[in-house]
Amino acid sequence: MQQTTFNRISVIGLGYIGLPTAAVIASRGIEVVGVDVSEHAVNTINQGKIHIVEPDLDMLVQSAVTTGKLRATTEAEPADAFIIAVPTPFKDGFKPDLSYIEAAVKKVAAVLQKGNLVILESTSPVGTTEKISRWMSEVREDLNFPHQGGDEADILIAHCPERVLPGYVIQELVANDRVIGGITPKCAARAQDLYKIFVKADCLITDARTAEMAKLTENSFRDVNIAFANELSIICDRLGINVWELIKLANRHPRVNILNPGAGVGGHCVAVDPWFIVDSAPEQARLIRTAREVNDSKPEFVLNKVRKVAAEFKQPKIACLGLAFKADIDDLRESPAVAITQKIIEEEIGEIMVVEPHIKSLPAKLNQAHVKLTGLAEGLEAANIIVTLTDHSVFKQVKLTTLNEKVIIDARGIWEKE
Repeated sequence: MQQTTFNRISVIGLGYIGLPTAAVIASRGIEVVGVDVSEHAVNTINQGKIHIVEPDLDMLVQSAVTTGKLRATTEAEPADAFIIAVPTPFKDGFKPDLSYIEAAVKKVAAVLQKGNLVILESTSPVGTTEKISRWMSEVREDLNFPHQGGDEADILIAHCPERVLPGYVIQELVANDRVIGGITPKCAARAQDLYKIFVKADCLITDARTAEMAKLTENSFRDVNIAFANELSIICDRLGINVWELIKLANRHPRVNILNPGAGVGGHCVAVDPWFIVDSAPEQARLIRTAREVNDSKPEFVLNKVRKVAAEFKQPKIACLGLAFKADIDDLRESPAVAITQKIIEEEIGEIMVVEPHIKSLPAKLNQAHVKLTGLAEGLEAANIIVTLTDHSVFKQVKLTTLNEKVIIDARGIWEKE
C-alpha cells in the first residue's frame, strides 16, 4: 500500500541547493538527513552552522539542527524519499559529466526500500532521469523500477529541477513554481506530494524528459539574451558608443528589455546548461551554441583592455574588483571574473590586488605569493588600474569622483552609468 506521508527525507548533496532545501523541509517539522561527501560540510552543519553564504540560511539551519529535525552524515541512510542535488559539470569538449549523479544514485540504491521516492534535482541532460532508473536496477535486482514496471514499480523516480537565484534561495524555494516530471504519472504525482509540503506556488506535472528540458531551456533563454548584450557591448566599443547609455535609451521602447553586459557568464547553471542542449542536438542548436561562444569569448575582450592599459604604465598596479559570478554572493563557480584574474596573474601583467568581500581566502588557482586579497579601500588606494568584474553592492557605493586619475575598466558598468 502506497504511503501518503513522508516521515524522513534524505537530501544528497549539501551545497547551494541541497542545504537550503534540507533546511526548508526540516522547518516544516519533517526529519531530514543530509548526505555529503565533504566531512567539513557535514561537521559544520551538525554544529548548526553553514559552510556557504546565503541570506537567512544560517538561522534556518541552526533552528533545524537544534530541534533535531536536521542532521548531516557522509553515508546514505534509509528514508521515505531521497532528493539528489549534486553537481553536473561538463568534461572536455563540453560533454556532460554525470559521474556525481551516478555516484549519488548508487549510494542511495543501497538503502532503498519498497515504496521509496527518488527525485533528481540536479540540472541534467535529457534522459538522465531514465538512466537513474537503470543504474539503480543494476544495484538492486531485488526491486522493480519505473523503466521495468511502470506505475507498478517498487521505486518511484522523478525529476524536479531547481530554479532559484543565489542570494534569494530560501525565499524562492517556497515562492517559485516547480516543474515536476515523472518517469510515470504515478512517479510525478508522488513527487508533487513532497513539494507541496513546502512550496506555496504551483507544482506543475509533466514527464521527466520535458522537466529536464524545461530547466535547460530557461537557462539557455537567459544565456542568449545575455549574449546579445555582451555582443552589443563589443560592437559599441568598436564604434565609440557608450553601451550603457545605448541600452538605457533602447529600453525606453515598450517592447524592448535588453539586459546588462558583463565580463562573461558564470555560475553553475547559465554557463553550463546550454551545452547540455548542444550536446543532445548539435546540428539543431545553432543559436544556443553561438550564444555560448559569444559569452565565453567576453573574458578575452576584457583581458585585451587590461593588457592595453597596463602597457602604458611602468609599474601597473591592478585591483580586480570581484571574483563571484554575480553580485553579493560568494559563489565562484564558472566565474568569468576568476578566469580573467587568473589570466592577469599568469601573464604577470602587473602587481595584482584582489578585492572580494565575500570570501576569506583566495581559491587555490589564484593563491600565489605576489597576489593579495585585500579590502576595497586598500585596493582602490594602491591601484592605478581598477578592473570591475562583479557588481557587488559595496562597489556601487564608491563614487567615481573619488577615484581621481586612476584608469577604470568597468566591465559591469558600475561607474559607466554615472
